[in-house]
Amino acid sequence: MVLFSSKLPLEGKTVVELGHSLAAPYAGHILAHLGAQVIKIEPAGSGDYARDWGVASSGGMAVMFHAINCGKKSIVADLRDTLSVQRLKRFIFHEADIVVQNMKAGTVERIGLDAQTLRAKKPGLIYCNISAFGQVGPLRDAPGYDPLVQAVSGLMSLTGNPGGEPVRVPVSLNDMGSGMWSVIGILSACLEQERSGFGRTIDTSLYETSLAWITVQLSDYLASGELPGKHGSGNANIVPYQSFRCLDGELLIAAGNDRLFRALCVAIDMPEYGTDPLYATNSARIRNKPALVALLQAAIAKFPVAELERRLEANGVPAGPINTIATSAASPQTEALGIIEKTPGDGVQIVGIPLSFDGVRPPVAGRSPKLGEHVAILGGQDATEGA
Repeated sequence: MVLFSSKLPLEGKTVVELGHSLAAPYAGHILAHLGAQVIKIEPAGSGDYARDWGVASSGGMAVMFHAINCGKKSIVADLRDTLSVQRLKRFIFHEADIVVQNMKAGTVERIGLDAQTLRAKKPGLIYCNISAFGQVGPLRDAPGYDPLVQAVSGLMSLTGNPGGEPVRVPVSLNDMGSGMWSVIGILSACLEQERSGFGRTIDTSLYETSLAWITVQLSDYLASGELPGKHGSGNANIVPYQSFRCLDGELLIAAGNDRLFRALCVAIDMPEYGTDPLYATNSARIRNKPALVALLQAAIAKFPVAELERRLEANGVPAGPINTIATSAASPQTEALGIIEKTPGDGVQIVGIPLSFDGVRPPVAGRSPKLGEHVAILGGQDATEGA
């Protein structure tokens, strides 16, 4: 195993995470793995909701909490208490480079921890807001969780099989995507800060993230006026690009261009369809998709998964079985990448960040913090000093 020996890109940066659940914590998770010191502010009592979401680890905290919060420092702060807020402000003014928050709409403004208030005193501060629906518009104050945003944005209308009920994507892709957009904005602001000395106020939201995920479908609709339908495992713009039933399982086949389609036809002993005018081009295949899929399915159903996968590989056609999570976790490819790591100390297995620098992945940022473990970071000084 090659160790990460060089300095991480964000070493020396301090991030205050006024976050809970997933969106802001995922942004903090990425920043921590890039070398920043991330100070997680949690409410007294049970702390971040995610500490109790899902399967519990041996340490009592939910595995989900470990997966998103390892390597951070935890401070308990009562944001209804003036003294606690003043201490936190003082820390931000003197120590923080970045603040990322996804508190309930109006919370940070009410207690003076908003971007406008903090950056008026510290112009170099980079401040990122993550909200449900954005900072403007009729839904700006509405609460929102990932499934709700999947529904309202239109994303959920695209999922599932033709004629079937809408299906939620079973990944919090809008929460985690908003965290990723936050990091992109923060890193861009860091570059600008180096040039100008001034920070930025960054805004993103789950709703905007969801609209960004459906860029292609939304653009297609705006151009044609036709609502996109459900395509199951398939794709509206590329055919064939979906799973097929084999003799003993399912295989996803991604024939993404005309050459690959011809190669697919050769692999399944149907070379004549590769040059048939009804199917020879992708636009023709889209027009004649139902008939083509039926023909392909009838031919593919005769092959065992392993045999067809070998045939497709020999002909250069991208394909792969629909694995379970267990199969994916045990995959030699997953093992080779070394992306599943253990948190130091508590040994919880988590997925590392999908980035490597000079061929080496940044290590897990550290173990997961106990609730309020690092409260001493705020110190016991006069809370009004410097505030």
